[in-house]
Amino acid sequence: MRRAWMVALLGVACGSQPAATPIVSSAQRAVLATLSPATLPAPRPDVSNKFADQPAAAHLGQELFFDPSFAGPLVDADNDGSASTLGKVGQTGRVACAGCHLPASGYVDTRSLGKAISLGAGWGVRKAPSLLDVAQDPLLTWDGRRDAFYNQVFAPLESPVEINSSRLYVAETLARSYRAEYEAIFGPMPAFDDATQFPPLSAQLTGCQPKNGVPSLTCTGTFHGMPGDGAEFDGLSTENQQAVNRAVVNFGKALGAYERLLACGPSRFDQWMHGDDGALSDSEQRGAALFVGKADCVSCHSGPYMSDQKYHNVGVAPAKVGFSPPDVGDKGAIAGIAAAIADPLNTRGIYSDGDDGRLPKATSPDMAGSFETPKLRCVSQRPSFLHTAQLHTLIQVVQFFNNGGEGAGMIGTNELKPLGLSTDEAQDLAAFLAALDGPGPDAALLKAP
Repeated sequence: MRRAWMVALLGVACGSQPAATPIVSSAQRAVLATLSPATLPAPRPDVSNKFADQPAAAHLGQELFFDPSFAGPLVDADNDGSASTLGKVGQTGRVACAGCHLPASGYVDTRSLGKAISLGAGWGVRKAPSLLDVAQDPLLTWDGRRDAFYNQVFAPLESPVEINSSRLYVAETLARSYRAEYEAIFGPMPAFDDATQFPPLSAQLTGCQPKNGVPSLTCTGTFHGMPGDGAEFDGLSTENQQAVNRAVVNFGKALGAYERLLACGPSRFDQWMHGDDGALSDSEQRGAALFVGKADCVSCHSGPYMSDQKYHNVGVAPAKVGFSPPDVGDKGAIAGIAAAIADPLNTRGIYSDGDDGRLPKATSPDMAGSFETPKLRCVSQRPSFLHTAQLHTLIQVVQFFNNGGEGAGMIGTNELKPLGLSTDEAQDLAAFLAALDGPGPDAALLKAP
């Protein structure tokens, strides 16, 4: 009896005690496995763009992404030439896609003052989203306003607070600077240099011209070179209007071919899921368990890119961010998707190479105040969060959701409920989110070719 007691005691002392309970249960790990396949899925096929996977189109798109020569004048007086701006008010040719989607910063804006809302030609009202893994999205922009890369490009080009250009000026600049490369991909380009057919625009006289030469947060002057200008574009024949549209559409198709190459890539979380037990700390593992357990983030942040690619109302109250006034009338997807449905440039129209049904047939009332679920890979690289950019750290994001959103002053119905996370649990969840960073795109993609 004494010997049996001694053996039992020595067995415990020598480490034969039962194994400790794992931080992540087998059931939780099974759900986490849906977020981390052996190989991350390639970009979704884009039937709207038959050039989507052509290297030559991607090369042209990369050139266009970094080229500011399409831009009209800077209109906001905050453009004072300092490091947080792209030039001085009145200057042209200063804003490229890369000006607000900085490749070295994960294709988000870390340049504008406050690192929240971008200052292009003027101040925007929504955060410029990351472009990493953007080719996974069926619809684009925070509110689903665009359903293809080829029509999304019209938004920044024609926005008076972004590139402040126009479709006619873009077509004419393409003809001057990229004709040979364009025609090798898309075929013959119309004679945009023929002034008898296409009134020539200058960089100074394109886009929105500040009223009486006075810049303001909202451009209230005349627009040049786009539908509704009552002059250059509206004066074109229907055939020539379509030719201009087609040139800008092809600009967008080339840009889309480039953006399809931009990926965050596998993270330490994936290494841990695939057998590297030391890839995540205990805190990060506890955060992973919370992500699919108590916090139930996975109900919206699902799939390999951790987004259900749907639109949700999370109770974001309007707030002043940086130098932009609060956008108290932002209706989100109920307005954005309705506009996409009505857009003659959408994937059901004549400029699309195919319609795969990505665009809904109608909106629904629950879309009021809803915005796209952001993808979470490389999320810790972002300097601000939410479409309003009013949060600046991952722990603030976790606390926002832990509190059940803001609520007061928002449009629509908040879907969130308080999560009941403790301070330590919130820290663990934030730690897990920071473990989702990957290596990012190939270095060759991060600069003009």
